[in-house]
Amino acid sequence: MFLDFHSEIFSWIRGGLFTLFIYHLFIYFQNRSKLYLFYSLYLFGLTVYLVQDVLPGKSLFYEYVNYPIQFLAYASYLSFGRELLDTRHNLLKWDRYFEIATKILLALAPIFILIELVFGFEFQTRMFMIVAPLLSIFTMLGMVVVYLRIDDSMSKYFVYATLLYLILVNISFSELIIGPEPFISRGVLPMFFVYLGSIFQSIIISVIIGTIIKRIEQKSKNAEVRLALKMKEMEELKMTALQSQMNPHFLFNSLNSINNFVLKNDVEKASDYITKFSKLIRVILNSSSSPTATLSEELAILQLYVKLEQMRISGGFDYEVEVSDDIPSDQIKVPPLFLQPYIENAIWHGITKKEGHKLIKLTITREENIIKFIIFDNGIGIDKAKKNEHMSHKRKFFGARATEDRIKILYQGRDVKVETKDVSKEDKTGTEVIVSFEIE
Repeated sequence: MFLDFHSEIFSWIRGGLFTLFIYHLFIYFQNRSKLYLFYSLYLFGLTVYLVQDVLPGKSLFYEYVNYPIQFLAYASYLSFGRELLDTRHNLLKWDRYFEIATKILLALAPIFILIELVFGFEFQTRMFMIVAPLLSIFTMLGMVVVYLRIDDSMSKYFVYATLLYLILVNISFSELIIGPEPFISRGVLPMFFVYLGSIFQSIIISVIIGTIIKRIEQKSKNAEVRLALKMKEMEELKMTALQSQMNPHFLFNSLNSINNFVLKNDVEKASDYITKFSKLIRVILNSSSSPTATLSEELAILQLYVKLEQMRISGGFDYEVEVSDDIPSDQIKVPPLFLQPYIENAIWHGITKKEGHKLIKLTITREENIIKFIIFDNGIGIDKAKKNEHMSHKRKFFGARATEDRIKILYQGRDVKVETKDVSKEDKTGTEVIVSFEIE
């Protein structure tokens, strides 16, 4: 059975190697990974090398192809190993040696064909007996370095597969020195060990590639989990935005204002306030079902909010809105009530502490694709407000941070700039907040 290349075991191994070649070539065409391309080329070269033993007219084919196809196959295997082990990053110095060795092997293939043409097959064999030991020594040194320097189970299996094949192949190639008789007398052909090494190596490499595919699938699953977590974060952000729109502080103060109107027996103001308050609640709850609103809708909701605050503030305050003519308010999309936190800060930390005329002005301008919202109040100024009230920075700008995140989500992570500055000068005081971002 081991003395006939046409026997079942030899045919089964050749067929198995060819099947693996086709399989990995198809995988390469699917994902374009060089890893599978190099391994499929190696399997093809190995298959061609083994098939020559059963082809008619073997002698002529054997003389020209035998050694060159081995060099090409080993060059492909070396390239496969570089991709598999990522030696460009894990073994930078040795990767250069592997690259040089690959180029030498590719050059030896046509050189040995020329040697056959000029000097004949016997001279080819003598040259191969010089090259083969050098190649074996280099491979063994490389595998020792890989084993010691790359701490990964996959690299260890690769080393085992390579060394096992190398040992069995060298047993076969010892025929060139001792002749075929010692093998035949024991009932095997010298090439049997090449076949044996090939199938063992292929099994181990198949396990490695299966591990790689499993890792890819695991990464895909992890990516899906991360995506689900991101979606959950977006939902939480949506809830945070809703809470910042309808925060308990605002609700409590609004209900307290209604209570004060009732206690003062100011039924008309109480009724007016309740009407505006209920309308604002209804509009906010309706808008919360959608992540966006038009700028015109946002300004209308903001107007309702400001009217409620004007009724609560003693003496009221003026509220002005100026929108540039080149801004299509009905087309620009914004998060609902995204300006409310800034207006609220302007009211309660700015103008309520000021005597006399109180003003909040919202100016909306556009510079190419950049839209700017400028909220100005003539209050005491943010610097003085911080000193007087010892305000918690976290509490004050909670709604502002949520607003910034909501704009980034709406406009796919584009830069959102929020600038707050004290514009107080001599006898004039005030704070200016500029919110700007790129629109489509």
